Amino acid sequence: MTIRWGVSPIAWANDDMPELGGDTTLDALLTDVKEIGFEGVELGNKFPRDAAILKPIMESYGVEIIGGWYSSNLLVRDADAEIAAMADHMILLKAMGSTIFVLAETSNATHGDRDGGRLDTHPILTDDQWALFGERLNAVAAYVNKQGLRFAYHHHLGTAVETQAELDRFFGVTGDHVGLVLDSGHATYGGIDPVEVVKTRPERVNHVHCKDVRTSRHTQFHADGQSFLNGVVGGMFTTPGDGDYDFAPLMRALKSMDYSGWIVIEAEQDPAVANPRIYNQAGLDTLKRLAAEAGLV
Repeated sequence: MTIRWGVSPIAWANDDMPELGGDTTLDALLTDVKEIGFEGVELGNKFPRDAAILKPIMESYGVEIIGGWYSSNLLVRDADAEIAAMADHMILLKAMGSTIFVLAETSNATHGDRDGGRLDTHPILTDDQWALFGERLNAVAAYVNKQGLRFAYHHHLGTAVETQAELDRFFGVTGDHVGLVLDSGHATYGGIDPVEVVKTRPERVNHVHCKDVRTSRHTQFHADGQSFLNGVVGGMFTTPGDGDYDFAPLMRALKSMDYSGWIVIEAEQDPAVANPRIYNQAGLDTLKRLAAEAGLV
């Protein structure tokens, strides 16, 4: 069993809100990532998407590209069209030696709408849409796996897979080859218990994102009809150890399933308010300690 520690660049520079960390350079970001002690980082908007340019940059820092978010549109185009659309992303990941392919359905997602994407609403699929989505997702995941990457679907607030019922439906319309990104923050706010997912669906857990939650802030933003992005700016997420979620049971659960792979710290915050280096160092220190206590590492 091998655990590798990675980080999302979203604490330094936010893809959905480029104004957050807009002045941050890739050099500053990667210097922090390396000096904190992460082995890998996921892709973000500061990274060149040409492997000939990106590979020597990453080699100079000794940090790997874990993978990166891909936005699918499987509710409006078939699997073959999606596979064609993801070709450049796949080529980049394979060239970089990445092991994870993270995908989320965004054709009807609301989380990227700062003005109208309310936390108290999200897309709801009909039975026919679930069947179609599952059929197409099965095909795309099979293709990704055959390319030598681990497919990992990202459940996410403001998307069709947000709640426990929707996660169950997702499992029902897809095969076990369709892996999951287990995200502690999105799970908690969606009413999903990450530990129960590990215990009941260990065969699906291909990738882990660890972010902490400030539940009182989320509750207020939700009640006020605020958007997901306003919640991010308002600090409803933070790094492990700084919020309300107890990561110790999750580390024990991952140990019980013999989880092997990346554990990625990801906390969407305003870097002008939450210094990315300080917060991510604290998050990594917290998770390493809890993982060691659980016998995971």
